[in-house]
Amino acid sequence: MASKYGNMIDLLALQKTFILNHLGEGDTAVDFTMGNGHDTEFLSKTVGENGHVFAFDVQEQALESTAKNLEAAGCPKNYTLILDSHHNVKKYVQGPIKAGMFNLGYLPGSDKTVTTMSETTMPAIEAAVDLLDHGGVLLVAVYPGHAEGDAEGKMVLDYFATLDRHVICCTLIRILNSPTSPFFIVVEKK
Repeated sequence: MASKYGNMIDLLALQKTFILNHLGEGDTAVDFTMGNGHDTEFLSKTVGENGHVFAFDVQEQALESTAKNLEAAGCPKNYTLILDSHHNVKKYVQGPIKAGMFNLGYLPGSDKTVTTMSETTMPAIEAAVDLLDHGGVLLVAVYPGHAEGDAEGKMVLDYFATLDRHVICCTLIRILNSPTSPFFIVVEKK
């Protein structure tokens, strides 16, 4: 998993490896923080024509950008783009999911004034854990380099530490000598 910078770990490639160990053709996945749709694209291509991806964002700009990116990437029409907060996921997704991805923070390329917020992130993560199928995985990427990201990171780490390890395995992937660098949590349901 070396990055283009030499021997450093490529966190994005590592996230995809974890997802691919759990998600396949015909499965259902959720991109809880659509952004520009890069995770939506990855999930769409992974579940194929017989699977489905639900993707959430509160910004119209994110939906427009994602729709263009999915079309340009030749993704199958297996996705639903939802202009709503991720904490409302259960209004749209009833069945179990095999994978879910969260990239907490702000829309890449935006003015950074709109970010994910603790008060909606926590209910979204709790709903995601509840929807997670046996053998499924959630990836929660945290960006602690800004105040809200730091607060969200502490909140989700505290929450995941309380889950029953006989049912859910939560693994933290973090660069120890760079405290403001992004990190992620892998949540696997047994």
